[in-house]
Amino acid sequence: MFQTARRLHSALNGRELIIADLRWPSLATADLIGDTTIEVVAFGKHILHRLDSGRTLHSHLKMEGRWRVAPREGRSRWGDPAVRAVLATDAYVALGTRLGMLDLVATRDEHTLVGHLGPDVLGPAWDADRAVSNLAATPEAVIGAALLDQRNLAGLGTVYVAETLFLQRLSPWKPVGEISPERLAGTVARAHTLLNANKDTYARTITGSRVEGQHDYVHGRSGLPCRRCGTTIEAAPLDDTGRVVFYCRACQDGPFPALRPQRPLGSTPQGPETRRSYRTRR
Repeated sequence: MFQTARRLHSALNGRELIIADLRWPSLATADLIGDTTIEVVAFGKHILHRLDSGRTLHSHLKMEGRWRVAPREGRSRWGDPAVRAVLATDAYVALGTRLGMLDLVATRDEHTLVGHLGPDVLGPAWDADRAVSNLAATPEAVIGAALLDQRNLAGLGTVYVAETLFLQRLSPWKPVGEISPERLAGTVARAHTLLNANKDTYARTITGSRVEGQHDYVHGRSGLPCRRCGTTIEAAPLDDTGRVVFYCRACQDGPFPALRPQRPLGSTPQGPETRRSYRTRR
């Protein structure tokens, strides 16, 4: 979200909206034409588009949403049914496709949308101590789910949770209450370091390598050998939400779900190469 908000801000900041088409039932009659963008900022996974009329257009991408920015080049029609918002100036157009949320509120009331969230990992008011305290308040929660809970700290997704916990040698299913305060603080610090190191680039790298396929330690690598110990990387649902997390059973401090076959992500059971990679443990 940080990079998306920055891209929107760069294109729209200080410019008057001459097209504002909000294809959202509750906002179909909202009129933003003539408003000037003051700033576009991210708060966790939320995007706040602040206008000089004292209103904020709030969006959340969920899993499939996207904001695309392009030179306007005289275009005035966008017929793609996936487009839920069109914001255009004289120079650029921003298209919000498959957005998960779209709201328009008074800027003074932004807290009604994001006030329940924990400190923003990449925000100017990042508060690591508060994030640690929020996590520690639910000792029965497993650390993977607790880090993804935006009420504890805002901005982490499954990629950074998996990579953070691998580097901290913690199982995603380790109860928060079984993690020492020092180790919990170190986990929060590690997550902040990883996000901060990647906030200015679209080519995320956790390992430090820019070579394609070598960016991550565990995420997306189920069925492949751990870069640290050679054990097969696994993937499993984190909880009943269906979110999947990747991990190394040997490198990370358990507990873990029951052993099950793993094969490289995206592969199919057919073919000799896949059969060799499909490793069954007992």
